[in-house]
Order: sequence, then C-alpha cells, then structure tokens
Amino acid sequence: MKKTLDMVKKGRRARVRGLCAKGKLLHKLLDMGFVNNVEIEVIREAPLFDPMELKIHNYHLSVRRSEAHLIEIEEQE
Repeated sequence: MKKTLDMVKKGRRARVRGLCAKGKLLHKLLDMGFVNNVEIEVIREAPLFDPMELKIHNYHLSVRRSEAHLIEIEEQE
C-alpha cells in the first residue's frame, strides 16, 4: 500500500517519493517545493483536518487534504 501525505499525523516527518498529479496541479505542487527526497514535517491540522500546515524547505505552507493525497511519501522515524 502506498503512503500519501494526507496519512501523516501532526509532528511526524516524511520524504517525498513522487507526485500523482497532472497538469496545472502538478506544476503548482512542484512550484511549492514538493520534489523528490525533500523532507516535510506536519506542523498542525485545522480543526476539521483540512487544510494541513507543513514545513518544507524551511518555510511553512498549507495544503488541502485532496492535494496531500496526491503526494507519495516515505514516513521518517
């Protein structure tokens, strides 16, 4: 079973392994810094779990769960 970013809980880290998006959404994710092997930390989740705040490349950003579901990851210890 592949793991995706939307499965990662608050305070955990993961590494990007691939993107399942296409077209404009793929370019948006790449522009936001979601490239292979980059480390991501889940900082917090909104009360209804959407969106989620992430730390990537030493900056914070928020993504929707639907977008996070398109990012394949490998969870870190």
